[in-house]
Amino acid sequence: MNNHIQQKQIFIIDTSILLYDPSAIFRFGNHDIYLPLIVIKDLESTAQELSEAGRNAKQSIYFLNKLLTTLDSSKKMMQGFDLSTIDQNWYIKDNMPKGRLFFQSLVKGIFLPSTILEYASDLKKTHPNDKIVIVSKSTVLRAYAIYLNFAAKDYHNNKDLDDANLLHTGYLELPYDLWRSWQKSLYTDPNTKRSAYQVTGIFTKDWYPNQCLHIQGEKNIGAIVRNKIEDTTAVVELIQNYQDPNRSVWGISARNQQQNFALNLLLDPEIDFVTLLGPAGTGKTLLALAAGLTQTLETKHYQEIIMTRITVPVGEDIGFLPGTEEEKMTPWMGALMDNLEVLAQPEEGGSWGRSVTHSVLLNRIKIHSLNFMRGRTFHNKFIIIDEAQNLTPKQMKTLITRTGNGSKVICLGNISQIDSPDLTPATSGLTYTVKFFKSWRHSGHVTLTRGERSRLAGFASNML
Repeated sequence: MNNHIQQKQIFIIDTSILLYDPSAIFRFGNHDIYLPLIVIKDLESTAQELSEAGRNAKQSIYFLNKLLTTLDSSKKMMQGFDLSTIDQNWYIKDNMPKGRLFFQSLVKGIFLPSTILEYASDLKKTHPNDKIVIVSKSTVLRAYAIYLNFAAKDYHNNKDLDDANLLHTGYLELPYDLWRSWQKSLYTDPNTKRSAYQVTGIFTKDWYPNQCLHIQGEKNIGAIVRNKIEDTTAVVELIQNYQDPNRSVWGISARNQQQNFALNLLLDPEIDFVTLLGPAGTGKTLLALAAGLTQTLETKHYQEIIMTRITVPVGEDIGFLPGTEEEKMTPWMGALMDNLEVLAQPEEGGSWGRSVTHSVLLNRIKIHSLNFMRGRTFHNKFIIIDEAQNLTPKQMKTLITRTGNGSKVICLGNISQIDSPDLTPATSGLTYTVKFFKSWRHSGHVTLTRGERSRLAGFASNML
């Protein structure tokens, strides 16, 4: 093995790295990390900001404080802090760090390096046989480092995730041959009167309640995991085909299998909580409203529809706008108004849709602010939370716990388009709910990926 491979590397990280990714100190594997004092000072000042950088600075300070409050921290200032001692599994899913973190010594003498480059020069004197690597998002700093004969690297972490690769999609494609092998076990459930299969096999081990199943090569057949009996046994039911125009929901037919899955979850009385994720134009709001109107005005399963969302990016309380609560919220409910125009067309909507007007439909939909939702309990309501990706976990909990008997909550959002400066895809309340409600038998989730707004919108969504 050559000397280059054997040479130990020391990584010096600057403030820009921790403001980009607070968990960066855990992502250098077996290598040691050195943190200059100037970085600590920068984090402290940035933590006062109401921005994503401020939030990341607070999280970074939290991690560093956890290290500093461990036993014998005074000794570890010289020996380095073992990075594997912090429970950071929420951030790191694969390789646990095995390196150490060193803080710049405070008892070094009168002179303390005041810049990253001075600190690197100082470390080079005490570690002449090690390779010093400066890691920064700053192109200028990296250029200066190279000029002074230091190695310099940018930092890349796959933080900017979209709906498809951060969370489970809510559905699974099955081979056609596997589906055919179940046919002999088909039976009719005496309670639900639905066609179902009791499936046993190791392939069902990772299935979860209300996971939708798509049969490879079959556009009109879908199923849902209704229940897990044992670790490798599941009850699978056939679902309705809402792609059939004769089974439209308030005049709306599913345009793809993902939308069909969504409508089945939205219309299922046994499911109390549904999350629909996906980019603009995939039909999230339209499907939710169509299902809500059908169950409010036709089947009368719910008394009314309640729609709410957080007012981002302006960030001001709605009291700064004139009018009643509903009038104040109207500018934020453009998606509701646009979709109501489609649902209120005379030629659509079945028997009810042909006789009611836009104003009558709107009369059964109540628009409320987040402040109004606090402290209330909503019984027999169909509650739609739009733009849910901008809610914190605490805000999401506040809204969901307002739900009374007979109510259903629908969360719509796109975690790749977060407007709140204090949230990331990993910290969004919508991400939390999709993750933690996954195993609950009265919840369901679908990620919509196919844009159905128009061919222009679909092309722009994929290419821009």
